[in-house]
Amino acid sequence: MKIDINSDLGEGFGRWKMGDDDALMKLISSANIACGFHGGDAVIMTRTVEMAKERGVAIGAHCGLPDLLGFGRIPMKIDPRDMQKHALYQLGALYAIARVADYKVTHAGTHGAMGNMAAENHEYIELILDAFKKFDKDLVYAAAPSAHGFKYARKIGLRTVGKVFADRAYDDEGRLVNRKLPGALITDLSAVKRNITQFLNDGTVTAQSGKTVKIDAKTVLIHSDTPGAVEIATAVREAVVKGGGQVVPFTELVD
Repeated sequence: MKIDINSDLGEGFGRWKMGDDDALMKLISSANIACGFHGGDAVIMTRTVEMAKERGVAIGAHCGLPDLLGFGRIPMKIDPRDMQKHALYQLGALYAIARVADYKVTHAGTHGAMGNMAAENHEYIELILDAFKKFDKDLVYAAAPSAHGFKYARKIGLRTVGKVFADRAYDDEGRLVNRKLPGALITDLSAVKRNITQFLNDGTVTAQSGKTVKIDAKTVLIHSDTPGAVEIATAVREAVVKGGGQVVPFTELVD
């Protein structure tokens, strides 16, 4: 079995560091790079791209709301077409940096509140994906297969890959449990190993209620700001290897 291990990187800002990018880069096969709105800046973006190129890690634009104080997790009242422009602006910034580094941006997606807002208002995600497609028709979009954005991306001809979260709890419908609710974030390594082993074995996860839920995914995401993210990524990679799997960038696994 081939599987991608994916993480959100480059989320510091100026002198402030967020997560252990150096350690995570050695464990993952694709990275979502913050592009300056919720985290990251030109210097951090450049360093992250160069690190990824050195290790052969695929890179993508992780587009967020203009919310450095709230790390892109505070909803905003934004016109859908303005949000589209915010996402496109960030994608273009990463493309410029990657081009100078002679490396390719392979995917793009949304972060935090931008993603949550897009899940609630389909006009947001449709406009964002339209822009992604017009900018680069070969981009890959990773999301939960049940999400409207995933289905719309396929409809307009963007390549897609299903995503499962290693450090988040699910509800009975296969959706992520809201971060504000108890148990939404999984930091216990034994629980992570159990969940990922289950997913690798039969493509399912156990919801908070105990219900078994099918997740059609080929990439496992770990948030770099989750406490113990490096240990979680290590546990995921060990589970894949122990199960006879191979870790590869999800650009090799697209539908």
